[in-house]
Amino acid sequence: MNVGIVGSTGYGGIELYRLLANHPYTDKCILYTSSQGGNLYSDVYPHLNGLMDEPLENADEAEGIDVMFLAAPPGVSAELTPSLMNKGCKVIDLSGDLRLKAPGDYEKWYQRKPAAKELIGEAVYGLTEINRERIADTNILSNPGCYPTASLLGLAPLVLRHRIEPASIIIDAKSGISGAGRKAGLGTHYSELNENFKVYKIAEHQHTPEIEQQLGIWMKEPVRISFTPHLVPMTRGIMATMYVQLSESVSTETLLESYQSFYEDAPFVRIRKPGTYPQTKEVAGSNFCDIGLKVDERTGRVVIASVIDNLMKGAAGQAVQNYNVMNGWDERAGLKLVPMYP
Repeated sequence: MNVGIVGSTGYGGIELYRLLANHPYTDKCILYTSSQGGNLYSDVYPHLNGLMDEPLENADEAEGIDVMFLAAPPGVSAELTPSLMNKGCKVIDLSGDLRLKAPGDYEKWYQRKPAAKELIGEAVYGLTEINRERIADTNILSNPGCYPTASLLGLAPLVLRHRIEPASIIIDAKSGISGAGRKAGLGTHYSELNENFKVYKIAEHQHTPEIEQQLGIWMKEPVRISFTPHLVPMTRGIMATMYVQLSESVSTETLLESYQSFYEDAPFVRIRKPGTYPQTKEVAGSNFCDIGLKVDERTGRVVIASVIDNLMKGAAGQAVQNYNVMNGWDERAGLKLVPMYP
């Protein structure tokens, strides 16, 4: 395969390059940009000196690509995807352009004009563990957002196998700063965020409708959740802590067994033993999602903790996992990475 990365100068793009440069089925990885055409990639990222000294190319000149990864800001994929498809290129979009099926939702939450209705309808939502069969047959894939990945993987077995109160779902999520991207901004300035912990976009984060859309598909009814994101002073990682009211009595042990069986064929989801809970550092640099849970018998709620590396399972790692499934390869190809520790 010859692959390309649009948005290669961002954090998602450089993480994609790290994975694809070592992928067993990738022959060539061509890097595209809309802002730094002609510059050497090693000038943008000096740690690649001697490893990748090729110049960046302009995205509208892409030719001879089998699969294009779009790791660009919102709006870019909606414009580029039709022309890429006309060139016979498969597309894996890491932005939110193709995730929301109702165009009105995209316009409301992203404050942008949505992609063409036909394009949105054709795109398959790439939550790999849940959607493998459809992913294997698509040429347009919409990679899930980082917060939705951690949240939905943590909720899926509970929602699909047990009785809960849909209106009770609360998701309290924390992310490392790299989730905000590489562009400088006051909100991620070192002196603003160091030794600080802040909430943001209360009741207005653009990942809310994405989570609700998938939960609604699973529950076969509209779902409304409370989703609150926070920034913590670390580079990588997301922890989503979820609170759900049970409508039937179930023990922690029974739930853990249910989660284990649900994910028995999912190589990147690890369920913790009773009484142990995941930490973001334990998945750093890997494509794992680690999940722990406990039933609070006093309140009738279950508390679920789900952790991922936001740049890996929350972006580039999951995109490569979907790239593997789309091409009929072992979904672990290029992703057999032991987490970095400490």
